[in-house]
Parts: sequence; C-alpha cells; structure tokens
Amino acid sequence: MLKQILIKLPRKLQKSDLLDSSGSDSGNHTSNSGNGVQCTNIGNSISSRLSVVKRVSSAVFPASIMVGVEAVEPYLSCTDVSILQKQSLFISKLNLCCEVSDFSDPDKTSAEQDLKHQTLIELVDFVSTGSAKFNEPAIAAMCKMCAVNLFRVFPPKYRSNSISGEVEDEEPMFDPSWSNLQLVYDLLLGFITYSSLDAKVAKKYVDHSFISRLLDLFDSEDPRERDCLKTILHRIYGKLMVHRPFVRKAVSNIIYRFVFETERHNGIAELLEIFGSIISGFAVPLKEEHKMFLWKALIPLHKPKLVGVYHQQLTFCVVQFIDKDPKLADSVIKGLLKYWPVTNSQKELMFISELEEVLEMTGMAEFLKIMVPLFRRIAFCLNSSHYQVAERTHLLWNNEHILNLVTHNRQVIFPLIFPALERNSENHWNQAVLNLTQSIKKMLCEMDEELVLACRQKMEEENSQSSEATEKRKLIWERLETAANVIPPA
Repeated sequence: MLKQILIKLPRKLQKSDLLDSSGSDSGNHTSNSGNGVQCTNIGNSISSRLSVVKRVSSAVFPASIMVGVEAVEPYLSCTDVSILQKQSLFISKLNLCCEVSDFSDPDKTSAEQDLKHQTLIELVDFVSTGSAKFNEPAIAAMCKMCAVNLFRVFPPKYRSNSISGEVEDEEPMFDPSWSNLQLVYDLLLGFITYSSLDAKVAKKYVDHSFISRLLDLFDSEDPRERDCLKTILHRIYGKLMVHRPFVRKAVSNIIYRFVFETERHNGIAELLEIFGSIISGFAVPLKEEHKMFLWKALIPLHKPKLVGVYHQQLTFCVVQFIDKDPKLADSVIKGLLKYWPVTNSQKELMFISELEEVLEMTGMAEFLKIMVPLFRRIAFCLNSSHYQVAERTHLLWNNEHILNLVTHNRQVIFPLIFPALERNSENHWNQAVLNLTQSIKKMLCEMDEELVLACRQKMEEENSQSSEATEKRKLIWERLETAANVIPPA
C-alpha cells in the first residue's frame, strides 16, 4: 500500500536531469538572443565570424552566480553594444585578461600580449567613466582576474640578501611585466573605490584569503608595486570594515616574522605608512588590542639593524599612539632604552631623534617614571667618541619642553649628567662638542649654581675615593707579585 502511494508522488529531478535541461535551455537561449542583438559599426565579415552573444562558461564562474548572465564577445568595443550588454561585455573582457603573459624575455612580444594590454586599458577607462555596474558576477570576475594576474610567488633569484634600500646606491629591481601589472592595480583600485560598489557583496570575494595574498605582495622588490599595494590596502581597510580586525592581525604577523625570524622584508615601510593613518583613526580610550600592537609589534621593530629603512614611518606610528594616549610615553621610552644600539652610531642618531619627539609629548607624571634610566643613557651619549652622537645629544637641551622637564627635576638629573659634562671638558677630541659642553654647563649654572657646585664637590670626592681605591689595589698587586717571586727553600 505504502509503495503504491510513493510511486504516485512526483519524482525529484536528479542533478544530471537538471544539468541536461539547463544545457538545452542555454543553447536555445543563446540562439534566440543572438538573433536579437543589434551591433553598430561592425562589418559583415566580423559578424559572420563571431557569435555576438554566448553563455559564459561555468568553468569561469560558479553556476549559482552565473544564472541568467550572458557575455558579449570580448573583442567588441563598449561603443558597439547596447547599454544592457555593457555589463556582459565587461565580464567577458575580464575573462579574456585571465590569461597570464610571459614577460621574462623583453624581446618576445605576441599578439595575445598586445590584445590583453589593450583590453586592460579599455577596462580601466570603462571603470573610470563611472558607468560600470558591479553586480555579483562582475565582482566575482574582477576578483578572479586580479588574483590570476597579481598573486604570485617571487623567485628566490630576484631577492636580495637584505631589505630593499639597505644601501643608498642599491638599484631597485623592476618587474618586467609592470606595464600590465600597473593596469591591473589601477583597475583593482577603481573597483574598490567605486562609489556604487556593494560592500556586502564585495566582502564575499575580497575575503581573508584574498587579503592575505595581497599582503604577501608587499615583499615585492619593485617599489612601484608596493606603492600601489599601499593605496589599495588602505582603501580596502576603509571600504570593507568587516575585514579591519583581520588586516591588523595579518600585518602584526608579518611584523613578528620579520623581527623575530627573518629580518628580511621589502614592504615594512609601506605597511607602517598605512598603519600611521589607521592609528590616527583609533577611538579613545584605546582598546587593549591596539596597545598590544604598540608593545609587541612597533617597539620590537626598533631591534633590527636595518631599522633606518622604515624608521621615519615607525616614529610616526609611535607618536600617533602617544598622541592618543600620553600615558604610553613611559612604555615607549623603556622600549627605546631596551633596544638602544651600542655599536651602531647611525642607528643611535635615529633613536635620539625619536626620543626627542617622544619627550615633547611626555607629561610630568610619565617622565618621573623613566627619568633616571633615561638620563643615565643620555650621559653615555654625551660622552660618545662619535662626534655626531655627542653633538646631537647636546642639542636636546635646546628643546624647551625637555629643558622644562629637566628644570623641575634638576635635583635628580644634574648629578647624573654633570660628571659626563666634566669628562667632555677634559677629554673630548671634537671642538664643536667642547663648545656645546661649555654652553650646557653655563646653562646649568644659571639654572641652579648651588646645585652645580654641590655636584662638582661630590664628583671631586668620588674621584678622590676612586684614586685611593686605585692606589690600594696597586699596592696589593705589588705585594702579591713580590710574594710570588720569593722562591721557597728546598
């Protein structure tokens, strides 16, 4: 009985039946549509050779996206099709550009490369006019084309043994396929910044995987590519807000790998430049996540020996954090002191410049926490045998805010730096440093002469005690040597 009832129920179509029926419908629909298309300025020979309208292959786009979507032959011009067909022509041209060209041989040119280049130019012009309509199939086609052309692994032979820009005379390496890559980047930028782009649909295709591959390209040797990537990633961060936490985490991971593993990456400066504007948009009070980025990513970036390549951008990011939360100043200064260079004078000059910018934004409460270790380090820098380091450290006193901090805490600071100034006056070889030392000593005397005299007296007492201790050690060693020279009887 039950079997008879089930037999009478309508049978569910199998997948093969659905595909067969859709395939037959597609064929009929194609033939019908082809008869109704009106194209202007197309010769009879071209019309007879090309089918004007055809169904887009399901191998390019998923069937769920491509339902009811038709594509015009990509060889046609936008002026040769109706307004309704421009969307289909746009997708067809994107599909045509998915073929990757080989530019390894500069003497090798082909008709396919020229056709692709011309098609990319047409696409960029079409998007720049503002007449494009990015529905879901168009968004999928755009992301596929960009992924095919942009995402690649850089060959080891194109990599240098250090960060790009380590040596000023080092020539940057330029990608031979840049003529096409630039057009693809321009097209991607126009797509991301398009005013009518539906962010809810775009985020499905510009997803975490897409962004991760985009971030990998920041290691490119070509500075032009890194500059394009910088602009595009910043636009993605602003447009697709749902991906912001992922972008921040992914960039943090790149920095961790650079600092603690490889110390090799070409795009740290560009990534920091993006983050400089991102930090300026953080809400106050800062989230704990953002503070962790400062403590665990930005401050350790002072450690690599090639910090000079990105130090300007790094300083800007650090200053932006302190501007948002002045209480972070003492943490930043502690980090600088932790990674302070000992044998690299050029790096030390960068640290002193950054230190001055940080101290300008440091309040009295934060200054009190770090002034003792800070001015012990400054005293060492005042005595540096590298005249540029010593000279730059002396110039800190020309900053009014720093001078004000020193004035209010002179009882602690003067005893730390006065011995260094005295040693400079007696021993330093550079005349410019000697002149600056005399100027600072005069300034301190005008600020608090009694304290300066007390510091001098204390220094003389310490020198006297040190001399006595030296004499005692000398006598002890003489006695030991005398005792060692006495030969015991047999």
